[in-house]
Amino acid sequence: MSLTVVGSMAFDDIETPFGKSGRIVGGSATFIAWAASNFVKPINQVSVIGGDFPQEELDALGAKGVAFDGVQVKKDEKSFYWAGRYHMDMNTRDTLATELNVLGEFQPVIPDSYQGSEFLILGNLTPQVQLSVIKQMKTRPKLIVMDTMNFWMEVAMDDLKTVLKEVDVLLVNDGEARQLTGEFSLVKAARTILTTMGPKYLIIKKGEHGALLFHENHVFFAPALPLEEVFDPTGAGDTFAGGFIGHLAKTKDISFENMKTAIIVGSAMASFCVERFGVGRLREITAEDISNRLEQFVQLVNFDIDLI
Repeated sequence: MSLTVVGSMAFDDIETPFGKSGRIVGGSATFIAWAASNFVKPINQVSVIGGDFPQEELDALGAKGVAFDGVQVKKDEKSFYWAGRYHMDMNTRDTLATELNVLGEFQPVIPDSYQGSEFLILGNLTPQVQLSVIKQMKTRPKLIVMDTMNFWMEVAMDDLKTVLKEVDVLLVNDGEARQLTGEFSLVKAARTILTTMGPKYLIIKKGEHGALLFHENHVFFAPALPLEEVFDPTGAGDTFAGGFIGHLAKTKDISFENMKTAIIVGSAMASFCVERFGVGRLREITAEDISNRLEQFVQLVNFDIDLI
């Protein structure tokens, strides 16, 4: 049930209407690994960190079954750093600082111990890096999931379209789906992506409004759990992705029906993430917590109706 996770392991510095985090651990691969480790082991981590990345964070992930053979450590350099401030609606944010540091020259190397991974998830990195990872896999994984963002659509659209042809599932938000296709309707955007760009499945994340799953002519909607307080949305999308791929890797079932369950699991994991700064909440959740949260989702969408 091995899963390979590619992405950043980094530092965040976050300000929301509810407080300031200070310098804390973040990064797409970190959030994905914390979420997915509740469902599948081992998790083969591929990333790059500086000598400033805390050993206790690596130890905590290692205790959850995360392997670090593919994590490059550049002891004399600094880890990637991002600082941002969220507005009152918690959906819009301003970037205050971005320091690429070790991520600027990152060239991932897939070790032999990771070969044969059945599932691969590519966190938000340059399309060239994402393609490099796919090409290094000697046996194509059973499922390749990819996240991307508007920035790469602006500066590397040709490279992005090249890597899209190699993946099975694309994760984007609604604005990115529109930008990628030029279609305002998300249904039309989904059709364009699925029929002309390569992926067989598309997930459009809508933040506090849930997520949409598209495949062929089918569509499924997963709500987000209404929470009394959203403390920090940073990493929620990556945590969603980790729950999604974690469930699929655990069940080894990549049917559309099971992907419906997987995006509910992803939504449940994301609902934990936003309750604290960074990975604070993800570090402490138990299997019972996850089961109870999934039951809340069942109750949220369950109803009886007599069809006319």
